[in-house]
Amino acid sequence: MKKLLRLLLGVLIVLAIGLTAAPAAQAATRPYCGIYWGSLSKTGAPPSHAWSDGAAIYNVRTGRHTCYDRLVIDVSGAVGTYHVGYVAHIYTQGQGSTVPTRGGAALQVNVMNSADNVNTGAPTYVFANGGELTNVKGYRTFRQVVWGGTYEGYSTVGIGVRARLPFRVFILSGPGSSNRLVVDVAHQW
Repeated sequence: MKKLLRLLLGVLIVLAIGLTAAPAAQAATRPYCGIYWGSLSKTGAPPSHAWSDGAAIYNVRTGRHTCYDRLVIDVSGAVGTYHVGYVAHIYTQGQGSTVPTRGGAALQVNVMNSADNVNTGAPTYVFANGGELTNVKGYRTFRQVVWGGTYEGYSTVGIGVRARLPFRVFILSGPGSSNRLVVDVAHQW
């Protein structure tokens, strides 16, 4: 009888541990903030007329959100073809020089939009410091945003990130005829 009671007690203990551990195991498999973005490179192609419309970059800005940090590139018309991906180093357009960035990973944003007026050659995006396009002090993911230059219709912005984290890229329209290339980088996996 004592053996049966011990066996029954042992089974109850195992069941109790299993039932209390199950919710913790389920929580561990849920993605952070419901994010399923991944960290592989992302490329997008615009409508065929986008490159020829003379749309130029006129601003780069950042924002903090609950689950991610955001980079926005404002374009005066259609956003051109873009490629965003983690790289060993950010490089300048044309020269190919390394642009130093802080953080454990570097995310390079290339977009087929110039930062110069296609008719006059005058800059459309003017900044005080190419090594600090925006102030990201206090951000959970971003460590630095740098300018990689513009050359032959292509522009590069680099993001120094805390670590290689999931990100997404998309285009928002407006205001007016402007559009925005948006890069969100999650705070964690």
